[in-house]
Amino acid sequence: MKRILITGGCGFIGSNFIRHMLKQNPDDRIVNLDKLTYAGNPANLADVEKDPRYLFVKGDIVDADLVKDIFSGQQIDTVVHFAAESHVDRSITGPAEFIRTNILGTFNLLEAAREAWLKTPAPGVDASEKGCRFVHVSTDEVYGSLGETGAFQETTPYDPRSPYSASKASSDHLVSAYFHTYGLPVLITNCSNNYGPYQFPEKLIPLVINNALQGKSLPVYGDGKNVRDWLYVIDHGEAIRTVLHKGRVGETYNIGGNSEKQNIEVVQTICDLLDEKTGKLPGGKDRRSLITYVKDRAGHDRRYAIDATKIRTELGWTPQVTFAAGMEKTIDWYLSNKAWIASVTDGTYREYYEKMYGKS
Repeated sequence: MKRILITGGCGFIGSNFIRHMLKQNPDDRIVNLDKLTYAGNPANLADVEKDPRYLFVKGDIVDADLVKDIFSGQQIDTVVHFAAESHVDRSITGPAEFIRTNILGTFNLLEAAREAWLKTPAPGVDASEKGCRFVHVSTDEVYGSLGETGAFQETTPYDPRSPYSASKASSDHLVSAYFHTYGLPVLITNCSNNYGPYQFPEKLIPLVINNALQGKSLPVYGDGKNVRDWLYVIDHGEAIRTVLHKGRVGETYNIGGNSEKQNIEVVQTICDLLDEKTGKLPGGKDRRSLITYVKDRAGHDRRYAIDATKIRTELGWTPQVTFAAGMEKTIDWYLSNKAWIASVTDGTYREYYEKMYGKS
């Protein structure tokens, strides 16, 4: 049995991962530490709230004393670290919170793990031999921008272009340093763009779905030809679980979906699927007519692509959900959960967690 601390577990990727872990690893116990910022929604995990294997703790990874108390009180032997400020646009207008959470918060987790696993109760005992593991979940954006060909490998030099990616690159280096300096049993994953259920609608896919359902404008940056590799969130969760169980300590694993698409292709796919599933707009207009090109954002990387050869050959993981299948699953979920979209976009979901956990 593992006692796993998952940070940021009320967010999009974290909540999907917790549900996946409870299903796939029934003997494990999970502690979910989440600050409940605007993108952290405990209603995402309402179906597991009463599971005796699950404990939610409302708190900030920047609170070093709280983090240490969780490690000691819950006897944590495993960390999967999702918690991060992650929206590039927000990092451009307000970078300070990204530095605070993504760098200082990661430092606090590393220090707590080092104290719990390397200093007590038996200094000098190899933490990995005790089954301890620290998985740091990062992003392909740390590598910068690609040209028309090639893909990011684990050996690609870092070249972050936004405050968000710079803060994640910093945390990656810090995690790696704790392995080389202290022998902390860390693993790093760098993933491509995720999509799927429960994604906060500031991100491209849920934003477009929500706007398109309401007949609102669909803003596309620049010429719409920026390329991203898209990874279905459940595939990502299984990849992290695979790294947690099989990965070599001290290593980095790139996780990709083998689904490179231009942004405009993604938007057009959503429009066409919604037209097919819900009917066209009033007057018979198709939803592609809602597409509007807007000024490109500062430092907008042109193309990302992941080479996931290492995780495939070493650990046997490959994505199972194609982009076409994943988009259909995603749109079907949003169409079946319009109340969730409404509660998130109008802010009423905060009433739920303020009643349960108090105000932030």
